Amino acid sequence: MKAAKNILERWLQAVNCRDVDGLLALYDSQAVLIPTFANKLLNTPDKLRNYFAKLGSQEELGITLHDKTLMVQPLHNEMFVLSGIYNWRFAVDGELLNFEARFSFVIDLARPSPILHHHSSQLPRML
Repeated sequence: MKAAKNILERWLQAVNCRDVDGLLALYDSQAVLIPTFANKLLNTPDKLRNYFAKLGSQEELGITLHDKTLMVQPLHNEMFVLSGIYNWRFAVDGELLNFEARFSFVIDLARPSPILHHHSSQLPRML
């Protein structure tokens, strides 16, 4: 389970360093990303690259994990699902904003690019 969490930590670090190539190296070539800040599914390396490049161009970009929310579920052999809540932050029109989002990753540690599926969506307002 620690190795699965290490993938998430590498992903967070790559986002914070605006390392698009590092991010793409974590995603399988057939991975699907349901992104936080786009309304279309992303299912090719080019679509992922464009999304992360645009996100990386945001002023004061950063992301942090709410550690206590992280759940790591073993599936089979070296496959895991990770889910939890992270907080995006970046400036919009000069104002630093925060966007809490829930996420899930399907990870296969047997693959060189272990992320097979990633879903991220802003937390809805409570009723």
